[in-house]
Amino acid sequence: MTVTAWVAVAAFLTAYTLIATEKVHRVTAALGGAGIMLLIHATDAGAAFFDEDTGIDWNVIFLLLGMMIIVGVLKQTGVFEYLAIWAAKRAKGRPFRLMALLILITASASALLDNVTTVLLIAPVTFLVCERLSLHVAPFLIAEAMASNIGGAATLIGDPPNIIIASRAGLTFNDFLVHMAPLIIVLVVVFVGLCRWLFRKSFSYDPDLAAEIMMLNEREAIADRRLLWQSLAVLTLVMAAFVLHPVLHYEPSVVALLGAGVLVAATKVTTEQAIREVEWPTLVFFAGLFVMVGALVETGVIRQISEAAAQATQGQLALTTMLLLWASAGLSAVIDNIPYVATMSPIVADLAQANDGAQVFWWALAIGADLGGNATAVGAAANVVILGIAARNGTPITFWQFTKYGIVVTLVTVALATPYLWLRYLT
Repeated sequence: MTVTAWVAVAAFLTAYTLIATEKVHRVTAALGGAGIMLLIHATDAGAAFFDEDTGIDWNVIFLLLGMMIIVGVLKQTGVFEYLAIWAAKRAKGRPFRLMALLILITASASALLDNVTTVLLIAPVTFLVCERLSLHVAPFLIAEAMASNIGGAATLIGDPPNIIIASRAGLTFNDFLVHMAPLIIVLVVVFVGLCRWLFRKSFSYDPDLAAEIMMLNEREAIADRRLLWQSLAVLTLVMAAFVLHPVLHYEPSVVALLGAGVLVAATKVTTEQAIREVEWPTLVFFAGLFVMVGALVETGVIRQISEAAAQATQGQLALTTMLLLWASAGLSAVIDNIPYVATMSPIVADLAQANDGAQVFWWALAIGADLGGNATAVGAAANVVILGIAARNGTPITFWQFTKYGIVVTLVTVALATPYLWLRYLT
């Protein structure tokens, strides 16, 4: 590697260490790291701001912005209070039942939407229901972020890396359903059981609070029915456009921004009210993270690591598959899985072609990248969004508070995916 590449690696590791140890605010660390990358010419303005492979992923940024505005408008209708009471009543006020219900809802919604949109919608409900039942909200938010990453892996549109893989490999929506969904269904069930053990100290049941919840009428929580119907109509259209992306060919970011614009223009909500719920620090953090990772791509660091791993397998089908699975999980834990998959896709395409079009390589890449995102607080977009929402609501979740659970979940889920790939494709 060149001197610039080594300095870029050092800058990235320093910024990542600062984020992990929380010695400085994560936004400061990400922007500082991005600034150093530009200063040492590891990347430049063109690559950082305009290149699709090595720059800021504006589709992610504007998707988040649009959905945050829509959620901000929805919040004014009282619908989240309605859903919080409904969920608590269905769980009969019992914390683990509530967590299991929220996990299933999150995982299912993430398969139909994208995981970031799902956590933006489910987080306000979680805050309200935990407040009603006097529960610590952090375990529920962490579980939902992980459930969104697991559930999103089931479909082509559920997780951004899947969209990249599908485009590169020529895979269809039905391909993902057939090859990914069976494993993900099993993993969601296992994850629910795992949460029972991981968060066992957080399930304090208060029969008095539960009784109070059961007496509430969730319909009374709706504050503005007209605005609710307007918001739901726009949200339904946005969701439909997400699902119909292969037909309509509108990027999710465009759909989200159009939905947000229509909702603000067609209702009595002011611009100031609409943008009040936008998590600006989260958006800036993502921008800095994209620039840092893009610099590693630009200097060839990630490609050299990936190619070295590919060469180490010497074309062996089983070994290559397992290395792709576990290496993808490991690397996606420390760098965002979107640029990682974008970098690995050409390499996997070459590997697949050299092995008679072995499709198993693509599934190994998808499973490893999607599940590996759960390992740390910055491994997936949904994790970063959850941490931003938690901080904004006065209940910050630290990097290690998330990661100590994430590592366990990633190890268990990837370990279960190993025999799945082996038995289905390698025997």
